[in-house]
Amino acid sequence: MITASPAARITPDAPAADWRQLWREAVTDAGELLDLLGLQHLAGQLPPADAGFQLRVPRGFVARMRHGDPRDPLLLQVLPQLVELDEVPGFVTDAVGDMAAREARGVLHKYHGRALLIASGSCAINCRYCFRRHFPYGEEMAAAGQWKQALEHLRQDPSISELILSGGDPLALATTKLEELGRGLAELPQVIRLRIHSRLPVVLPERIDAAFTGWLGALPLQKVVVLHANHANELDASVDAACARLRATGATVLNQSVLLRGVNDDADALAELSERLFAAGVLPYYLHQLDRVQGAAHFEVDDHRALVLVEALRTHLPGYLVPRLVREVGGDASKRPL
Repeated sequence: MITASPAARITPDAPAADWRQLWREAVTDAGELLDLLGLQHLAGQLPPADAGFQLRVPRGFVARMRHGDPRDPLLLQVLPQLVELDEVPGFVTDAVGDMAAREARGVLHKYHGRALLIASGSCAINCRYCFRRHFPYGEEMAAAGQWKQALEHLRQDPSISELILSGGDPLALATTKLEELGRGLAELPQVIRLRIHSRLPVVLPERIDAAFTGWLGALPLQKVVVLHANHANELDASVDAACARLRATGATVLNQSVLLRGVNDDADALAELSERLFAAGVLPYYLHQLDRVQGAAHFEVDDHRALVLVEALRTHLPGYLVPRLVREVGGDASKRPL
């Protein structure tokens, strides 16, 4: 039976630690991660060299994992596995056609009226299912050169009314770097809305500090922040407080998830996530079918199973808590509903 989680107590207290120091202290060695969780016996199952994609996870996120549980849903999202080395037909390095949508350095233009900037190639956490795990970030950084190429592209296209910051994670950038972008956007009257896609408010909530919220709150634009949480266990009081600080800037705060085998492919888990997000003041937005990126095939859930899960959510949750099940297909004019 699907059951709702209790409401969270949201406390908008100031973060206790500097996010940059916490970033530097992230766990980057899989053996250390297993040691911290009492799972040293799994060390022999690790792939060589992190399967070509470095492990990175903040210690605060590790603290939310269940000690001694090799099937913990948070651990499975970040721990390298041997199956990532398998070559599976249909799983490719550019799963959603990013490179075909490139318009300028770090600028992707897939959908009418919206442009996406690859703001940064860094993330506070490296998720094993990441659809950009093979992306050439060194060549595609919109923030390079004070955002000049990106801003020039926007200036030449009056149809773009919404700017989307993605990555990597755009909040990996220093707030001073984001301020550069804000000054450039002030010269583009056609851009009325800024959307930021970030996992940091969930995995490193200290990033939502006074300097950042001061910048975001002062922007004379409509603001949307799209978080990325896949399981209710990812949210704790520190995340609640970060979400409260985001909402205080006037931003609409949404969440998108990825349907992942062994992590959240369960109606109870998805329902608990929706309830927990709403308790934190966040509205469920999208539930993505897995982008078929090379190295992530073991996370895939078939479409029939996905539709059954969403139907179960519809029968047990109010409509506003049921995320839209979608797939991104390269070349499509929008996300494809399932």
